[in-house]
Amino acid sequence: MREIGQVGFLDKPVPRPGPRDAVVRTTTALICTSDSHTVRGGIGPRENLTLGHEGIGVVHEVGDEVRDFRPGDRVLVGAITPDWGDPASQNGHPSQSGGPLGGFKFANSKDGVFAEYFHVNEADANMAKIPDDVPDERAVYCADMLSTGFMGAENGNIPIGGTVDALAQGPVGLMATAGARLRGAGLIIGVESVPGRQKLARHYGADEIVDFATEDVVGRVLDLTGGQGVDTAVEALGADVTFQTAVKIIKPGGTVSNTGYYGEGEYIRIPRVEWGVGMADKTIATGLCPGGRLRMERLLRVLRGGRLDPTPMTTHTFRFEEMERAFEVADKKLDDVVKVLITFP
Repeated sequence: MREIGQVGFLDKPVPRPGPRDAVVRTTTALICTSDSHTVRGGIGPRENLTLGHEGIGVVHEVGDEVRDFRPGDRVLVGAITPDWGDPASQNGHPSQSGGPLGGFKFANSKDGVFAEYFHVNEADANMAKIPDDVPDERAVYCADMLSTGFMGAENGNIPIGGTVDALAQGPVGLMATAGARLRGAGLIIGVESVPGRQKLARHYGADEIVDFATEDVVGRVLDLTGGQGVDTAVEALGADVTFQTAVKIIKPGGTVSNTGYYGEGEYIRIPRVEWGVGMADKTIATGLCPGGRLRMERLLRVLRGGRLDPTPMTTHTFRFEEMERAFEVADKKLDDVVKVLITFP
């Protein structure tokens, strides 16, 4: 990101690790919609900032105090890399690390992973070794998409046999759908208008699809739930209208689990009446992709056990030298793109 609205290549020196840090040689990465939000100014002006926060690679160098990793190790790095001594992290919030964006450092407060090498703070806590039987193209999804989508299901307090609506079936919404199935939901509704994404939603566990382009979402969800509404609504888009819909479709005592990145606007509105004018026991849970080695190891275990394969979401693959075109495809949602994979030499 050269500046707001402009991207391109730039030569930078290979980073050096601090005593507890590591430098990773990138092998595989994914482009996220958050990168587009950042380029458009979603987190404010940035100049010559390396983008990307979903990456894996091989350890190139470690600091003197790193205990568990050595050069040559194949590693997964979480999109969120907190400073684990921060009070928020110590207080049980493993994605937070001071400030409104917490441990979201890559392509925010430091250079990201769309480079031949990238720096990882607190390597022992923020990296995980990738098992030999988990290929790169699967493991890289654990950096963000699995972690964020599953967080949507986890924060949604889904009861076994409960009802769930995942609003927007992009990569995060698809993984929220998969997470709802893994947590034992009895009815999973996906809201999506793009046919290819509707098909993926069913593949990952959606029982019903509501097309917001042709149907009244609130009315259809109420019909599907006998007029009660759902136990959990996962907002996976980051839009004011979607958030309002989420509040409207949960039952009294239900939960809106927010995973969306709201990249524009000053405020998000809560529909007053459907919120029970503040007294309907409706919970709004927010979260940032959980970080940490324990989280990454658990997600890799899901892949190793065959419980989920995220690679059907990969619709496009580009080489690193084609990054500008790859970003254009992802940013402009060209050619029915879902997720763009980047391979490095």
